[in-house]
Amino acid sequence: MRRGPDFRRLLLGQGVAVVAMTLLGLLAGGPRTAISALGGGLVGFLPNLYFVWRLTPAAGRRQTTRFVIDFYRAEAGKFGLTVALFALVFVSAPPSNPAFFFSAYVAVHLMHWLAPWLLRD
Repeated sequence: MRRGPDFRRLLLGQGVAVVAMTLLGLLAGGPRTAISALGGGLVGFLPNLYFVWRLTPAAGRRQTTRFVIDFYRAEAGKFGLTVALFALVFVSAPPSNPAFFFSAYVAVHLMHWLAPWLLRD
């Protein structure tokens, strides 16, 4: 039986993107900008972490139908968590620098472009 891909390197890359954008925000605009960048990075990173957590036990299953169902459930949960985190951030602590907030969010998602190299054995 074939094992599923190892997502640790992709998640590590996304974590590095969050830290890098937070440090860039700290250098460019101070602590408030860094918090905005951290919030945007976490809004992108936490749903991906949830997706991997939900899907990893199903990766080795033989039943294709069951894997597809688990995949869609994990993706729906990821989407719902993303919406909830965006709402939570904008209601409870609006970002002081929206440019850094969304830049960090996009930087985390751009790590998926590196997935072919990060997931390679």
